[in-house]
Amino acid sequence: MEITYTLVGDYLLPDIKLNEPPPELIMPLGRYGQLRKEYLQEHSNIFYNTLLLTEKLYPHLRDVDEVARERVKCGVSEEIILSELVYE
Repeated sequence: MEITYTLVGDYLLPDIKLNEPPPELIMPLGRYGQLRKEYLQEHSNIFYNTLLLTEKLYPHLRDVDEVARERVKCGVSEEIILSELVYE
Protein backbone atom coordinates (compact mmCIF):
# COMPACT_ATOMS: atom_id res chain seq x y z
CA MET A 1 0.00 0.00 0.00
CA GLU A 2 1.43 3.34 -1.03
CA ILE A 3 0.69 6.45 1.01
CA THR A 4 0.50 9.78 -0.77
CA TYR A 5 0.96 13.16 0.85
CA THR A 6 -0.18 16.72 0.15
CA LEU A 7 1.97 19.73 0.98
CA VAL A 8 0.01 22.19 3.14
CA GLY A 9 2.16 25.16 4.07
CA ASP A 10 5.32 23.62 5.55
CA TYR A 11 3.68 20.28 6.39
CA LEU A 12 3.16 17.06 4.45
CA LEU A 13 -0.24 15.65 5.38
CA PRO A 14 -1.25 12.10 4.42
CA ASP A 15 -4.13 11.78 1.97
CA ILE A 16 -6.64 9.87 4.06
CA LYS A 17 -9.86 8.71 2.49
CA LEU A 18 -12.66 6.86 4.27
CA ASN A 19 -14.52 4.06 2.52
CA GLU A 20 -18.04 4.70 1.26
CA PRO A 21 -20.59 3.68 3.91
CA PRO A 22 -23.03 0.89 3.07
CA PRO A 23 -26.50 2.05 1.97
CA GLU A 24 -28.14 1.11 5.29
CA LEU A 25 -25.88 3.57 7.10
CA ILE A 26 -26.76 6.48 4.82
CA MET A 27 -30.29 6.67 6.22
CA PRO A 28 -30.76 9.65 8.55
CA LEU A 29 -30.13 9.13 12.25
CA GLY A 30 -32.96 9.25 14.74
CA ARG A 31 -33.30 11.75 17.55
CA TYR A 32 -31.22 9.81 20.07
CA GLY A 33 -28.46 9.05 17.56
CA GLN A 34 -28.20 12.73 16.71
CA LEU A 35 -28.09 13.70 20.39
CA ARG A 36 -25.34 11.15 21.02
CA LYS A 37 -23.33 12.48 18.06
CA GLU A 38 -23.61 16.08 19.32
CA TYR A 39 -22.60 15.00 22.83
CA LEU A 40 -19.53 13.12 21.57
CA GLN A 41 -18.45 16.05 19.40
CA GLU A 42 -18.71 18.52 22.27
CA HIS A 43 -17.59 16.48 25.29
CA SER A 44 -15.56 13.50 24.04
CA ASN A 45 -13.81 14.69 20.93
CA ILE A 46 -11.05 12.03 21.05
CA PHE A 47 -13.58 9.18 21.26
CA TYR A 48 -15.65 10.80 18.48
CA ASN A 49 -12.63 11.09 16.18
CA THR A 50 -11.52 7.54 16.96
CA LEU A 51 -14.94 6.17 16.04
CA LEU A 52 -15.04 8.33 12.92
CA LEU A 53 -11.60 7.31 11.66
CA THR A 54 -12.19 3.61 12.33
CA GLU A 55 -15.55 3.85 10.54
CA LYS A 56 -17.43 2.75 13.67
CA LEU A 57 -19.19 6.04 14.40
CA TYR A 58 -22.44 5.51 12.51
CA PRO A 59 -22.90 1.88 13.59
CA HIS A 60 -22.41 3.11 17.20
CA LEU A 61 -24.95 5.93 16.71
CA ARG A 62 -27.45 3.55 15.11
CA ASP A 63 -27.08 1.12 18.04
CA VAL A 64 -27.67 3.91 20.57
CA ASP A 65 -30.71 5.11 18.63
CA GLU A 66 -32.16 1.60 18.32
CA VAL A 67 -31.70 0.77 22.02
CA ALA A 68 -33.19 4.13 23.05
CA ARG A 69 -36.26 3.58 20.87
CA GLU A 70 -36.76 0.11 22.33
CA ARG A 71 -36.59 1.55 25.86
CA VAL A 72 -39.15 4.23 24.94
CA LYS A 73 -41.48 1.46 23.74
CA CYS A 74 -41.00 -0.35 27.08
CA GLY A 75 -42.03 2.77 28.97
CA VAL A 76 -38.66 3.90 30.31
CA SER A 77 -38.64 7.64 30.96
CA GLU A 78 -36.79 9.82 28.49
CA GLU A 79 -34.73 11.33 31.31
CA ILE A 80 -33.26 7.91 32.12
CA ILE A 81 -32.65 7.13 28.44
CA LEU A 82 -30.79 10.39 27.92
CA SER A 83 -28.65 9.96 31.03
CA GLU A 84 -27.77 6.29 30.39
CA LEU A 85 -27.44 6.08 26.61
CA VAL A 86 -26.88 9.48 25.13
CA TYR A 87 -24.93 11.34 27.81
CA GLU A 88 -22.93 8.49 29.35
